[in-house]
Amino acid sequence: MAVTRSRPATDVLTERSSRVVSLAKLHRASVRRSEGRFLVEGFNSVDAALSTGRALQVLVRDDDADRHADLVHRALDAGVRVHRLSHRAADKLSETSTAPGIFAVCELLTAALGDVLARSPKLLVIAVEPREPGNLGTLTRCADAMGADAVVLLGESVDPHNGKSVRAGAGSLFHIPTVREPDVAGALAAVAAAGITTLATEMDGELSLDDADEVLARPHAWLFGNEAHGLPGQVLDGADRRVRIPLRGRAESLNLAAASAICLYASSRVLNRGR
Repeated sequence: MAVTRSRPATDVLTERSSRVVSLAKLHRASVRRSEGRFLVEGFNSVDAALSTGRALQVLVRDDDADRHADLVHRALDAGVRVHRLSHRAADKLSETSTAPGIFAVCELLTAALGDVLARSPKLLVIAVEPREPGNLGTLTRCADAMGADAVVLLGESVDPHNGKSVRAGAGSLFHIPTVREPDVAGALAAVAAAGITTLATEMDGELSLDDADEVLARPHAWLFGNEAHGLPGQVLDGADRRVRIPLRGRAESLNLAAASAICLYASSRVLNRGR
């Protein structure tokens, strides 16, 4: 039964409820694809879903209804149905060890590469075959924070609607367009045709990030590989410029999260200079 301000629900959905059983299946990528929707949990994600008008329904653990009263009232004001959950039902929907007590059901959020390129983007983040959902969520959050125009996932990538990825992104999936394109070569050709310079990080890159302002002032896309294998050789060889991040300490290298944060900050600094 839906929550209303005038008459709070007396019925609480249990773990055996058909609605809860159906929503729990959204933990599987195949079900998300077939139904065209996904489940998010936690304050940040539900807040972002409501702020962007993406929430189809909200579910709150009965014990946490008062704690999440602001989100519940915002959902009701927007005409979004709100349902109460038992403790076990919340545990069934959660993918974390401690259920946060608030969930939202949303439509899938992927965008088309052609639509993104048509908007003349200045900064793109391109992840080639990312496999670790937590890393993808962190990359999406960083791209959002630094004002990138879109995140583009190429090849066989992890689903950006994966629960771990959404949580790591802390709501950023709702803020920045995300493209999934299995054709790596075709997508990179489209990016090049749009006049966007592609940049890849490499320990021995010919261009230091300290000296890259002229390149970063023009429309560009950073290419990032996955943690295990980095960028495929063909993609690395095809990048317009290979950029090295100066390391002045004794560490031999940076992980993906650190490297992407440094590169995207440098891009944001240059593109927003004077604003």
